[in-house]
Amino acid sequence: MNGLLDAALANPWGTLDTVLDGPLHPGGTEATVRLLDRADVGAGTRILDVGCGAGDALTVARERGADAVGVDPDPASDATRVVRGDATTLPVRDGTIDVLLAECVLCLTDLPVALGEAHRVLEGGGRLALSDVVVDGDGPAVPDRVAEALCLDGAGGRDRLLRQVSDAGFDVETVSDHRDELLVMRDRVVDRVDYEGILGLLGERGQRALEAIEELETAVDAGDVSYVSLVARA
Repeated sequence: MNGLLDAALANPWGTLDTVLDGPLHPGGTEATVRLLDRADVGAGTRILDVGCGAGDALTVARERGADAVGVDPDPASDATRVVRGDATTLPVRDGTIDVLLAECVLCLTDLPVALGEAHRVLEGGGRLALSDVVVDGDGPAVPDRVAEALCLDGAGGRDRLLRQVSDAGFDVETVSDHRDELLVMRDRVVDRVDYEGILGLLGERGQRALEAIEELETAVDAGDVSYVSLVARA
């Protein structure tokens, strides 16, 4: 049973994929559609989806006529127009992208470096469409592996995120809070996984994991952990 916990923490996105339908971020496809609308993605828009995962956002962008390419550290074998790479070393020439999309991914990177890369590949006036976890204050007291698995270890507060985007040379145009969608995502996981029952079988280690989850839920309910999106112009 302890091996199940290790496997879940080693591949949190794969674990979530077995529980949730669609994109693995709050709001799912509907949130992606709204973010692309705010970034004026339409026919002919050259869009780069960084950390594209299964390619759900690429499909949405292509359905509206955009010229969409994905970048991912581990592209799926059946992915179309997806190249291997990461946010800090984008395999793209300078000034060749209209919109760079990054959903729930930049908190896993060296954010200033990733934002610098985003600015480099965008043409003048190009748009950064970003959504990510934000953590105000010290955040929940959870084990390091849990924090890493849930994107908490690299997340900063909302004000810090906006400041870093501005420092990278972007003008922030719109910001939206998605805490309600984060709560819905949390509730879907709780409804589909009896984690209290599963962790209860793991003895002391399971109890520590359960306490970490309860600490995280308290932080989400209090608004100390949330999710935001923004559109900024290069």
